[in-house]
Amino acid sequence: MKKMILFLSFIASFLIADEAQTIISKLEDNLRGKDIYAKMQIIVKTKRHTRTMMIESWGKGKKKNFTKILAPSRDMGITFLNLDKQMWQYVPKIERIIKIPASMMLQSWMGTDITNDDMVKQSSLVDDYQVSILKKEGPIVTLKLIPKKEAAVVWGKIISRVDTRYYVEVEDHFYDDDGVEVRVMKYSDIKKFGTHYVTTTMRIIPLDPDKQGNETMIKMLDVTFDQGISEAYFSKSALKRFSR
Repeated sequence: MKKMILFLSFIASFLIADEAQTIISKLEDNLRGKDIYAKMQIIVKTKRHTRTMMIESWGKGKKKNFTKILAPSRDMGITFLNLDKQMWQYVPKIERIIKIPASMMLQSWMGTDITNDDMVKQSSLVDDYQVSILKKEGPIVTLKLIPKKEAAVVWGKIISRVDTRYYVEVEDHFYDDDGVEVRVMKYSDIKKFGTHYVTTTMRIIPLDPDKQGNETMIKMLDVTFDQGISEAYFSKSALKRFSR
């Protein structure tokens, strides 16, 4: 009888782990598609000022992403490329391509509360994290993501609440390697684009006491999935060519 209980417990644990993996796989498939184009407005609020940026982004799979800044005018034409977990930036004013080292992936992107890793989507939730279910509240499932030993990721832990009706995130909590919560991301305004669901408003709230009152909001203005984005965007030469 004791062996049977242990066996059933093992099976239950396996099924829960498999369910968690299925959820995170469907979430990532929904967010990325085969390829994705997006136009976004980014609003950065601090105690001293508020500023607005406009960007375009092209992504294909898990390893290719190209981003271009459209506004403000002083930053217009700055481009970023992520290719197989390597990141470059082109700055038109100095006509230079700069490689961004892996050690800077946790750094702020263009003075926002977004990290370089967020912008290039370097980390894959499916490939880089072990996932488990913490709680279920109707269709909302709370997941714990812990980095795999071999994964080169920037977060020590992520707690993510996922709406399994649409496979979108509701809220994410990010922790550093010491277990300290660093920031919260809140998602709202779900819209359907083709066969994919997207939360079109995201709020990033840093928890550093020195950044109290700061916030970065991302508004998705246009999203297109699975349209066959050209490979021309995903080469170092594209950084300068598409900056205009």
